Amino acid sequence: MRHACWVFAIAVVASTVLTAAADESQSPAAALSYRAALSRALSANPRIIAARLRRPIGIASRDVAAERLNPEVRVEASKETPKEGYTLAVPLELGGKRARRIAVADAVIATGDAELNVTIAEVQADLRRAFIARVIAENRLTLLTDMQMLAQRARDAAQARFDAGGVPRLEVVQAQLALADAENQATAARGTVDATRATLNAVLALPLDAPTPIDTSLDIEPALSVETVVARARQSSAELLAIDRRIDEQRARVALAHALRTPDVTPEAALTRRAQPEFDTGWRAAIAVSIPVFTTHAAGVRVEDATLAQLTSEREATAARISGEVTAAAAVAESQRLQFVRYRDEIVPQALELERMAEDAYRLGQTNIAAYLQAVQSSRDVRLRSIQAAADLQNAIADLERAIGAPITPTP
Repeated sequence: MRHACWVFAIAVVASTVLTAAADESQSPAAALSYRAALSRALSANPRIIAARLRRPIGIASRDVAAERLNPEVRVEASKETPKEGYTLAVPLELGGKRARRIAVADAVIATGDAELNVTIAEVQADLRRAFIARVIAENRLTLLTDMQMLAQRARDAAQARFDAGGVPRLEVVQAQLALADAENQATAARGTVDATRATLNAVLALPLDAPTPIDTSLDIEPALSVETVVARARQSSAELLAIDRRIDEQRARVALAHALRTPDVTPEAALTRRAQPEFDTGWRAAIAVSIPVFTTHAAGVRVEDATLAQLTSEREATAARISGEVTAAAAVAESQRLQFVRYRDEIVPQALELERMAEDAYRLGQTNIAAYLQAVQSSRDVRLRSIQAAADLQNAIADLERAIGAPITPTP
């Protein structure tokens, strides 16, 4: 009896756990917001992961740069006296060469970090484009699905009026044609949704066929002045920061090139044996200095100086280009924002009201099916243009962020 109670209790617990697991698996996944998608991309995007792997290489390279020259040991045997010799030579780098190599390695690490930020900025721009393309596709599908249902209601209303003898068969055929066209457009929109889902999943490093429901609200950024975005570009542009780090790295290379012009010395100490009858054990000391006759490293200094001048000029040209691109992109984004706001606040509500009035008028027999379908077509076109205006706005913001080289507003 006691054994049976235990079996029953275990069965109840297992059933409860399985039921909870089934409920959890059946519960819909939370909609993915843009900020959540951005967080996912920053941690899982393959391009960012590959760019981060450059830092261990830079750290290992710094360890290589910090290595010192190995000492040399030489053993000699000769027929003449002294017959044995044991020499130890320790090369010494002068002019701070080792410190300059370490400084170059540190600058390379900083350059790698800055180039990682460039990659992150590019992935952020790609993510915004992929996310907004998915949002626009989902909104288009929702709209065309609504239009399909509206066309079906129009077909049903036309059929009812025809059955009652109030309209000719022509109106039923027109309504059926409008329904078929709406169904065809909805089918095409579903294909676009699948394509944009695969593109977004690729940026997020998810399986291409993963459902990934997203937040489809069409929020817009607040208005920004040209002066504000240009100042942000000059302060936070990942491209400019990368060039600045490359300039710092080049300055370190110039200092290393100057240090290489200092000759190195190699002190030597030797122990000699078997030089009878003069002595049994003796010693010898020497110092070797390389004489900069044929190789003075002056050409190397000129190369590094010319490279530094080229990078400095490139930085000025890049800053001028970014200022121009940001100014143009900000003007386009502001005009697109105003256009979308007008669609959202004025034009689309009027189109929806026109659509409702046309449907009521047709059901009451005040208009024919042609006028009704024309009103529905006009409303659909306006709403599609509104969605396209939202897409143009978000693409303009993506262009602006790419020109700035950083998000318009800092990510939390």
